[in-house]
Amino acid sequence: MELLVLIVHVIVAAGIIALVLIQHGKGADVGAAFGTGSAGSVFGSAGSANFLSRLTAVLAVVFFLSSMGLTWISTKRGVNKGVMGSPATTPAAPDKVPGAPDVPVAPAAKSATGEKAAPVVPADGSKAGEVPK
Repeated sequence: MELLVLIVHVIVAAGIIALVLIQHGKGADVGAAFGTGSAGSVFGSAGSANFLSRLTAVLAVVFFLSSMGLTWISTKRGVNKGVMGSPATTPAAPDKVPGAPDVPVAPAAKSATGEKAAPVVPADGSKAGEVPK
């Protein structure tokens, strides 16, 4: 059903565009008065303005109704298609041991007796192991 309404909508939109481009403006009537225009045409002596303007109005009503129909069909389906249609997801927090500090701790070296010793400090003179003041 939606595909049918969408096809009608696109065809009517193309028809409106074509009809608006075919119609001539008010200034073209002056040229017809001096003989350069074709006053007697396929549409009669009144010209094509009346027929084309009425056909444009009918197509505009069909376009409006098909727009409303597409809107109604899309609201009845209830499927969220956009990025904003789904609820925001929060990233999962990494597993944390209760009571553990929030900052990483430098690994401690074990002494020969098995007890923990002071953290390992680089011997090259860098200050990587120092705590800033």
